[in-house]
Amino acid sequence: MVGEYGSATPPRYVGPEPVNVTDDMFDNAARRPDHPGFARNTGTGWRPVSCAEFADQVTRLAAGLLAEGIQPGDRIALMSSTSYEWALCDFAIMAVGAVTVPIYETSSPAQVEWILSDSGAVAGFVQDDRLHTVVRRAAPPGVRKIWRMDGDRLARLTAAGAAVPAAAVAERRRAVTAGQLATIVYTSGTTGRPKGCRISHRSLVSEVRNLMRADRVSDTVLTDRSSLLLFLPLAHIFARVVQLAVVHRGARLGHVGDLRAVPAELLAFRPTILLAVPRVFEKLYHTAQQAAAARRLGRLFRAAERTAVGYSEALDAGVPGAGLRLRRWLYDRLVYARLRGATGGRVSYAVCAGAPLDARLGHFLRGAGITVLEGYGLTETTAGVTLNLPGAQRIGTVGRPLPGCAVRIADDGEVLVKSAWNFDGYWGDDRATADAFTADGWLRTGDLGSLADGYLTITGRKKEVIVTSGGKNIAPAYYEQRLAGHWLIDHCVVIGNNRPYVGALITLDPAAFSEWKRKHGKPEPATVAEIRDDPALLATVQAAVDEVNQTVSRAEAIRRFRIVPGEFAVGDELTPTQKVRRERVLAKHADEVAALYR
Repeated sequence: MVGEYGSATPPRYVGPEPVNVTDDMFDNAARRPDHPGFARNTGTGWRPVSCAEFADQVTRLAAGLLAEGIQPGDRIALMSSTSYEWALCDFAIMAVGAVTVPIYETSSPAQVEWILSDSGAVAGFVQDDRLHTVVRRAAPPGVRKIWRMDGDRLARLTAAGAAVPAAAVAERRRAVTAGQLATIVYTSGTTGRPKGCRISHRSLVSEVRNLMRADRVSDTVLTDRSSLLLFLPLAHIFARVVQLAVVHRGARLGHVGDLRAVPAELLAFRPTILLAVPRVFEKLYHTAQQAAAARRLGRLFRAAERTAVGYSEALDAGVPGAGLRLRRWLYDRLVYARLRGATGGRVSYAVCAGAPLDARLGHFLRGAGITVLEGYGLTETTAGVTLNLPGAQRIGTVGRPLPGCAVRIADDGEVLVKSAWNFDGYWGDDRATADAFTADGWLRTGDLGSLADGYLTITGRKKEVIVTSGGKNIAPAYYEQRLAGHWLIDHCVVIGNNRPYVGALITLDPAAFSEWKRKHGKPEPATVAEIRDDPALLATVQAAVDEVNQTVSRAEAIRRFRIVPGEFAVGDELTPTQKVRRERVLAKHADEVAALYR
């Protein structure tokens, strides 16, 4: 529906009271006790975990929390990589009416100290000894207990609750109402100190159940026969909500905490749906491209790419012609099947969020048999508010509002959102909460965007708009997303505020850089710092810059760039979800910035 709100979709679920996040998990155990709702990596393979087994483990762990004196409303930190244990602890915390406070495993000691102190956490779960040391040193006096999650250490907490009857856990759980706080999720802090977003059980349940009632989601994308391998950080609301959606649907869920293990585990787990940020899809494409080049099949790959893109674009226009269908059939056997095989061979749908996906890459993947559904949301919106849906997809946009959501564009281009699951405000910060909403109750997202036929397109961040000394307004995200899609480029940061022209800092992808050196006869040990001024290397990057510059006016073009040695690191220049901390980059690489304007 498009109207006075810009774009809105009526809700398809309005929850009964009381309801809480743990209901789905316990309902699954009662209705389908033997159904494999989870899979656990044992080190030698994936072992199925039935719905009844998971619910029993949650109950016994929750009993341990009761034995330790955890009260309703107590905040409990959870600092770990994505894992089965993460899910177990999260459900146990919420089952006793306590509040989960996720902390990224890559957080600095100062960030950990701030989150523990600001949230008033009384206890915490940590992945291992290393994180135990970090939390113990950072913890204020109010943190009474820190439990490790590795080895048999969770079993010790479970044992502590052996005398607590399951009925006591059930009684505590049933007392948890929809309006109670379920979690405090801290923003990633790209522009300052992280703020804690208060998210209720009602918001999480409303998000999940409206999402699953969106057109063709529960019968096409995420069915009870689907499987998903989760490797994005569960400390981020996007992955957390998707985990809850998988549990709600009764699909099979696995976890991987080490990103280096993801390629091998995709082959072992063989998911049907993939959840990722754009960088994962860019890596998938570049890996396939380079593999083809290594087998001297670069020309074949380029032809297959043109066919996939053309086929996908033809789907938007109607039905692809017979010749195009025939070429796609041929390239499916020669190229696309190999690309899909890298994900386990069963993925047909993927969900992408965190940043816009390059439109050509989206068309290529859909033409190759993996439909990437882009969506949009914030921590403050409890994850998604818009999503491209099967049969109603517009590549290059982040879709239309989900049921229960409305979107409009303010006069200054900012995206405003109303939904049934907007957050309840910032923890302990009434002023920031008031500033987050307009006078008539719309959430200010801080993102710039546009609407066309109800579809939302994100064009940048309001705070990141660059104004050159010549008065040109530049949205850096436009350049950065396109340049990061180049096979050799890892990250790009566009600058030029109060400067005479637009410049850029660029880092190179390590694997692609090794391939570039091989192709150009450079010594393998050579570092970026040693050859970043090599004419051939500069020419390769310049070609990518020129391609982007052709889409903007001369005054908006990137005039100069610098190749920065090394990589941007998570916890330093990058957030755990791979977003660039612009101010940190500019401060750390101030000499490189200065060199652009000499």
